[in-house]
Amino acid sequence: MKRQLPFRRKRLVSLLIKPAGPDCNLACSYCFYRRKSNEFAGAAAHRMSEEILREIVLQALLQDVPTVSFGWQGGEPTLMGLPFFEQAVSWQSRLGEGRTVGNSLQTNGLLLDRAWASFLRRNRFLVGLSLDGPRPIHDHYRTRAGGQASWAEVVDRAKMLLDAGVETNALSVVNDYSVRFPEEIYAFHKSLGLNYMQFIPCVETDPDDLSRAADFTCGGEAYGDFLIALFDLWRADFKDGAPTTFVRSFDSLFFLYVDHEPPECTLLPECGNYLVVEHDGAVYACDFFVDARWKLGNVMEGRLDHMLNSARQNAFGRVKADLREPCRSCRWLSLCRGGCPKDRLRDPRDRGLSHFCAGYKKFFEHVDPCFKTLAAEWQAAEDKSF
Repeated sequence: MKRQLPFRRKRLVSLLIKPAGPDCNLACSYCFYRRKSNEFAGAAAHRMSEEILREIVLQALLQDVPTVSFGWQGGEPTLMGLPFFEQAVSWQSRLGEGRTVGNSLQTNGLLLDRAWASFLRRNRFLVGLSLDGPRPIHDHYRTRAGGQASWAEVVDRAKMLLDAGVETNALSVVNDYSVRFPEEIYAFHKSLGLNYMQFIPCVETDPDDLSRAADFTCGGEAYGDFLIALFDLWRADFKDGAPTTFVRSFDSLFFLYVDHEPPECTLLPECGNYLVVEHDGAVYACDFFVDARWKLGNVMEGRLDHMLNSARQNAFGRVKADLREPCRSCRWLSLCRGGCPKDRLRDPRDRGLSHFCAGYKKFFEHVDPCFKTLAAEWQAAEDKSF
């Protein structure tokens, strides 16, 4: 019998909203989401209506929760135009009195201008800018539909956002090419002033051969080497015992070492602690599983908090905990949790194990002593403060 974690009613504190669906003004070779157009019938352009937007904000903010986070993603969410987001913030302000409301925007940056920057700074948006590193690394896959490069424009927008005082981090996809250049990517982001970094390893099934991973997929062991190099750079930049750059996966991992719940869902025992709302109001279990099997309903026909606690969402969450050997007896299970479920599926040759299993083992072996020391130092400082 499979062991299930005890049920607890989840509170809806995080929403990922895709107001323009899979539509984007780039055609990155490795993007899994641009193929999601097949999931949605109707018009060629996918745009969220004002009615659906209002219903999302209304449901999120009429809950009895102190904090709600709205993540705006795509595709490319800025295709909606600035007035759409001004309307969203206006409704948040009217409906969210007494609550802490957070907004984040994941964007390629191409449509941003000074009006956008002023709005984002004024309303305290956290901007995740899709930037894979120096020009040859970024432009290797991140191009427009006609093959035109995008690096120069993205770097220009990064400088504009930072100059305007917008809280901005770099989100880099680690693929078969960029995985070779951790030092160059890290140094480049630092040189721009992007000291907050997030790295997403890429693994996708080859659409022309469903028995293998696509060629742009990052190798599992290579990703481990990438993380080790990145960790050593991050650690070398500590000043007075504290980091001066921030890498999301390292920050999240540290939470586990001090017995706190990590902010990154990949490190949790189960999935399903947030919802995805598409442009048409359809609600899904996860960003990586926007398909019919894991569709939970529609915001115009049901309640988001009920969908979060639905039988289907709970079943989705338990998929992660359904581990096989050697995961169940692995010494790193409490840190890895078997990895993101999509990483067990996108390369059929992995047979249910994370595509990045070998790499994670190398990485954890390398960083474990350091994290234990950092955790002990943190705990000593906490004890001293009482």
